[in-house]
Amino acid sequence: MSLRADAVRRNGERWRAAYATDPARTRGRLIPEAGSPTRSDFQRDRDRIIHSTAFRRLKHKTQVFVHHEGDHYRTRLTHTLEVSQIGRALARALGLDEDLAEALALSHDLGHTCFGHTGEDALDACMARYGGFDHNAQALRIVTRLERRYAGFDGLNLAWETLEGLVKHNGPLLTADGQPTPRYAARGIPAAILEYDALNPLDLWSQAGPEAQAASLADDIAYAAHDLDDGLRAGLFEIPELRAVPFLAGLLDEIDRLHPGLEPSRMIHELARRVITRFVEDVIREGGRRIAELDPRRVEDIRNADQAVIVFSPEIAAADADIMRFLWDRMYRHPGVVAVRKKADAIVNDLFAAFTAAPSRMPEEWSAGLEEASEARVARRVADYIAGMTDTYAVLAHRKLYATTPDLHWELPSRGLPLAEP
Repeated sequence: MSLRADAVRRNGERWRAAYATDPARTRGRLIPEAGSPTRSDFQRDRDRIIHSTAFRRLKHKTQVFVHHEGDHYRTRLTHTLEVSQIGRALARALGLDEDLAEALALSHDLGHTCFGHTGEDALDACMARYGGFDHNAQALRIVTRLERRYAGFDGLNLAWETLEGLVKHNGPLLTADGQPTPRYAARGIPAAILEYDALNPLDLWSQAGPEAQAASLADDIAYAAHDLDDGLRAGLFEIPELRAVPFLAGLLDEIDRLHPGLEPSRMIHELARRVITRFVEDVIREGGRRIAELDPRRVEDIRNADQAVIVFSPEIAAADADIMRFLWDRMYRHPGVVAVRKKADAIVNDLFAAFTAAPSRMPEEWSAGLEEASEARVARRVADYIAGMTDTYAVLAHRKLYATTPDLHWELPSRGLPLAEP
């Protein structure tokens, strides 16, 4: 079946297939609202996410490098914008709703803590006695409870499809018989997700909608390409070392053939853009093939499928896994990165200990009502507060409470890469 067969229809200036998520058929919002005369529900969700406090905080939240190591490394915000661009490209090519794909890409990292995955791991350990900490569940808490901007409701009151995609973009959380999927088998599904699902069921057993699947792949693509870019520019590894990954070796050979003697800064960019291009084109081909094979007539056919339909081909999935193994060994475990991680871990642990011992040390809007609260409720409030912190704010908060604060700065080797015209 062609992606532009009789299932295709118009939505403004963009075409959308019958198997795409249709904003005109949304399951609606938990708190009913009048529709907008100029925007679809998914466009409104995208706009609400962009205007949220949590989105703005991504500017000073770590991706891999602590933000003050350099202005050119990715932060959570720049990573999110890159994911959004790739997600829209995939959605447009596959006939999906671009606005929903964009909303999901923009919201996928809202629940991340300060200091990247280090902060999440530290906060999860602190919260082990109280249900743990999961950034995906935290994103749901943010958009359903913690954002307090609107007169009529807490959170952003997003459409069902946006919430479903936010929670399930990495796949179902439950099996068909109601058991947690392998990702959640050991610890169970986070309480925040179960609590909201009891209020507004998100069909945790089914596949995510196609736009969420596209956003998830966009995240993987952005990680693979741009962590290579940042790692090379930081001098954590050198271009010739990338030839250990066969897929990257092929791209480097192509660049050498087309542009012999290319300077390192341009070589790095040419490599990153080729990784993105190859991965995006692969998802479009493989996703198109699987969609044609499934022959869905409505979005529910994709949700009810046995497996995701928007995926990498086996060859590119293997290449992606090879790249991530390389990055894990050479970047995420780099001694300089690990040393900063340990210091950031100490900051999060210190903040948690200080605020749980004396909640009044938090701003009034966070400490209010905790005088007679249970230990678990205090811990969750503290976790919400710390999770919302930017790297900068966490360091400043620590300095107010402790005589000494770990120095997160470390000297990255100079790459000698030109930043301006000679």
